[in-house]
Amino acid sequence: MATVPVYCICRLPYDVTQFMIECDACKDWFHGSCVGVDEDDAPDIDIYHCPNCEKTHGKSTLKKKKNWSKHDTGQSTDIKAVQNGSQVFIKELRSRTFPSADDVVVKLGGSQLTLDYLEENGFNEPILVQKKDGLGVSMPAPTFYISDVENYVGPDVGVDVVDVTKQTDSKMKLKEFVDYYYSTNRKKVLNVINLEFSDTRMNSIVESPQIVRRLSWVENYWPDDALLGKPKVTKYCLICVKDSYTDFHIECGGASVWYHVLKGEKIFFLIKPTSANLSLYERWRSSSNHTEMFFADQVDKCYKCTLKQGQTLFIPSGWINAILTPVDCLAFSGHFVHNLSVEMQMRAYEIEKRLKVKTLTPFPNFETACWYVGRHLLERFKGLHKANKQPAPYLIHGAKIINGAFRAWTKKQALLEHEDELPENMKPSQLIKDLAKEIRLSEIQKSEYAENELLKSQETTLTTRTWEANVWPFDSIFLFHVCFSVLNQTMDSSDEETLHIDTEAKPEVKSRNSKVKKKGGSAAGILDLLQASKQVGGIDYSANSQPPASPSTQEAIQGMLSMANLSSSESLQQPWSNSQSKSNSQSKSNSHSSQAIYPSLESEEDNPVFKSRSKKRKSSDDTPYSPTARVGPSVPRQERPAREGARVASIETGLAAAAAKLSHQVRHIQLLRLKNLCAEENTEQHLC
Repeated sequence: MATVPVYCICRLPYDVTQFMIECDACKDWFHGSCVGVDEDDAPDIDIYHCPNCEKTHGKSTLKKKKNWSKHDTGQSTDIKAVQNGSQVFIKELRSRTFPSADDVVVKLGGSQLTLDYLEENGFNEPILVQKKDGLGVSMPAPTFYISDVENYVGPDVGVDVVDVTKQTDSKMKLKEFVDYYYSTNRKKVLNVINLEFSDTRMNSIVESPQIVRRLSWVENYWPDDALLGKPKVTKYCLICVKDSYTDFHIECGGASVWYHVLKGEKIFFLIKPTSANLSLYERWRSSSNHTEMFFADQVDKCYKCTLKQGQTLFIPSGWINAILTPVDCLAFSGHFVHNLSVEMQMRAYEIEKRLKVKTLTPFPNFETACWYVGRHLLERFKGLHKANKQPAPYLIHGAKIINGAFRAWTKKQALLEHEDELPENMKPSQLIKDLAKEIRLSEIQKSEYAENELLKSQETTLTTRTWEANVWPFDSIFLFHVCFSVLNQTMDSSDEETLHIDTEAKPEVKSRNSKVKKKGGSAAGILDLLQASKQVGGIDYSANSQPPASPSTQEAIQGMLSMANLSSSESLQQPWSNSQSKSNSQSKSNSHSSQAIYPSLESEEDNPVFKSRSKKRKSSDDTPYSPTARVGPSVPRQERPAREGARVASIETGLAAAAAKLSHQVRHIQLLRLKNLCAEENTEQHLC
């Protein structure tokens, strides 16, 4: 039967609850209480000799320490350094004040935290969710506690336990830690932070938030049949006693992390991952005595965020954070890498490699995950391009970062270091080439789309200004804006309709609200526009007709007709001539052209009216519109030759509708002007 090892001068077996120190001479282990060494003093001992070895090797010696701080001068002092995690440190940390995390933490409801929200707003700041409702997360009942963890996971499962005072870790069975947790005399502060339980029975009662499952590379892109198993990083159980402390760190692989407190409370100290802060962090972490320096003292701001029972916190990629547990706490967490933070994830991964940090919560096979994601992005981009759709900008940016990493990992001098994480049946050179091609295609389409949108905006502005300056006189510009609003309303509905232009002679329109007639009882024709224009400024007037409109108003109507390629000499006179024979002869010659199907505004190439407008302006004698110009009598414009194919169906329909709507408005304006003129000349009774 095997004997149990015994230690110390008391010759007792190892007891996890008691502090022990090793003799540098005989290599035996001794209980601190047996040899008179306090646990808090142990880090200051450089060479320790037990009572027996002191006789031959001399007394123990202490370390000479430096008091490092943010404003350190480099000179050593005799002041004893404070070990991060020690009781003195925890007491000082509790007494300090920090900026509130309200300045950086976004507070959302569970149902608000969706993929659409993150795609629109990004995931660059911590997110706090007060209640788990709507998060799609599953948690045990509030009565669930540490003993239940032991039952679901198994008492003999080995766990990594952190000695908070020393900031060191050791192995222990879960049953042993549970016994320590429930003991009334805790001589040490022990902390369990990496109990990954996705392969245990507890997996069935804990589910990560839905947004995490939607984003996670491991959940979505890692093949189930891959030779390398999926990284076990999605579900952690955290069992922390009062005064537990985890020093500042960045999650491995630049992963984002979520925390949900089932019982107790946690305090997070958060530092933004700016370039300056990341450089300071790398320098601090690489220092041999970083456990004696509080990193928050080296940065401009460190925010304090308290996570209470029932709340959930999401920390983005790259954020430097430390965690204090003010009361006994049971919490759950998980790590996830995703497409929203590819650049920061890659940067944190490079820092991690340079530091060669050994952590209790690694992200195994991070590069393998990247290869699977690269293959997914290639197929996704191909599908989007085939459907004539554009990938989201963050996906394009992430693909460029990943493909750049692929090139670096597959270089001849670096391949030996990275080839172990290359997935099976993966052709890296072909993937890099094909993904680069799809990225270039996405950027070209993005550039073309932006240029087209800019051109459309410029054309709309240019068209509006050109019409005002070249077609409309100053006192009729207000008519144009009203017409244009009606025109816009009718364009969409009339682009694909065939116009029927009635060339038969009609009696004079008596109603002010002339109705627009379309084909089959609803199509509009030029006749209505011209008939309406007769009221507001036509060529011929009968004895009983109203007084003609001002020359400027007449020119406005003529300008509208000119843009529709209907000259006043033909379109105004022929259909409305009192001579029946003249009407009949002209109607036959015009019937074919007037009933044609004209191109819509959707085709720029088929619309010479708009294509040549900017060029005409340079050679035109028209004076551009100036709001300060003196208004004078309008000069009749020269007739412009009609061009074949220049008619646009939507313009004709819009002009007809606009003229019909304006006919009674302009008449009303004219009467008001006459009334004002009568009042000024004291001739109101004579004229009216």
